[in-house]
Amino acid sequence: MGEQTPTQSPVQFPQEIIDEYAALGVDLAAVFSAGHLGTRMGVEIVEASPERVVGTMPVEGNTQPYGLLHGGASAVLAETLGSIGSMLHGGSRKVAVGVDLNCTHHRGVREGLVTGVATPVHRGRTTATYEIVITDDRDRRVCSARLTCLLRDAPAGA
Repeated sequence: MGEQTPTQSPVQFPQEIIDEYAALGVDLAAVFSAGHLGTRMGVEIVEASPERVVGTMPVEGNTQPYGLLHGGASAVLAETLGSIGSMLHGGSRKVAVGVDLNCTHHRGVREGLVTGVATPVHRGRTTATYEIVITDDRDRRVCSARLTCLLRDAPAGA
């Protein structure tokens, strides 16, 4: 999550989060991007706040041998969105580290764009858990995921 890879489209952040990170001289779009893996997979973060993170990913280029969206690709999208929500919840003094990811795949997708929406299940001082629902272009649920992140103190000077 801390990789300095800019997002491909502007992310919508709440003003208080923009202000908090701007005061630290931090480029939010770079810090809360999909990272190198997400960039290679075409993940784009559309909206990001501790209450809701939305991102998209193309099916093309992220399929398994049968031509269906790869379950691992759905997992990457889910972990990216849940991690961003956890990081935003923890704030600039914390780093979110994924400790548990569970994905249930409901249907295959062969084309188009999938959209993931992460919403909090639990936001505490030391852990954050997000539910991530991934849908296809017809708003049909493709995958249900849950991510729990440990919130650790950020390294000094980070």
